[in-house]
Amino acid sequence: MGTLIYDSKLEITFDDRVLQHLQMVIVAKLRRQESFCFTWRSGPDGDERDTSVWFHDSLALAFEYDGVRQNLINRVWVESLMAAASTTSGLFLGEEPVPMDVLPDGRRATRQ
Repeated sequence: MGTLIYDSKLEITFDDRVLQHLQMVIVAKLRRQESFCFTWRSGPDGDERDTSVWFHDSLALAFEYDGVRQNLINRVWVESLMAAASTTSGLFLGEEPVPMDVLPDGRRATRQ
């Protein structure tokens, strides 16, 4: 489990793979000086709640990983997260989609 530290005050724990994808999106948006809202759902089943924070380039952020980042990047997920971050609703962390070129059984689809 990795941790996103927001403005030295809020520590948010995510799976390392999730955090790696979030970092790509957050850094890309802030590098362009694009502010956005980020919302995620947390809490045990039945007691879940949504939390939102506003990201802008003047806040201090840190990304701490438990392990070494060697996860494969799901480009479909990154593009989906980037698109969401650019809307008025902002970035909402949902389930990771299966890449379009991967079949449900895990085999790669061949392109015609």
